[in-house]
Amino acid sequence: MTFTELVRALVEDAFWSGIAAMGFAMLFNVPQRVLIACVAAGAVGHAVRTLMMEYFGMTIAPATLAGATAVGFMGYFFAHYYEVPSAVFTVSGAIPMVPGVFAYRTMIYAIRITSADTAIAQQALLDASVNGIQTALILAGIAVGIAAPSLLFERHKPVV
Repeated sequence: MTFTELVRALVEDAFWSGIAAMGFAMLFNVPQRVLIACVAAGAVGHAVRTLMMEYFGMTIAPATLAGATAVGFMGYFFAHYYEVPSAVFTVSGAIPMVPGVFAYRTMIYAIRITSADTAIAQQALLDASVNGIQTALILAGIAVGIAAPSLLFERHKPVV
């Protein structure tokens, strides 16, 4: 993939991810004044994930962690700038990275486990396990990435 093709793919990915983030932000009734920041968080987060996978050759789980971390830092910055909770930006920004396909495949293969044929059931169990673990790792990456700025920058004093 040439540099021009990579940039074009990233811009297209960022555009559609921003649209998805905007849709979820509107669904969650975020204030209109922060809608563009929600779009930016979704676009940048998914573009970072795509960049990590396409250019740096990462698998989807660590690439999602990188993208979610970008969303988390953007949400932290936007929360201070707009004086609203960071969840307004991080939730809608992370939604485009949710592993819907992997979760769907996990459920389909789990249903196939009930098949009467032992060989098919064993393969379905293996496929369900692989997709389930992949789903869990991606969701963990999203959770850790979104929480990273709070863990790094917000110091809570211990109760004495």
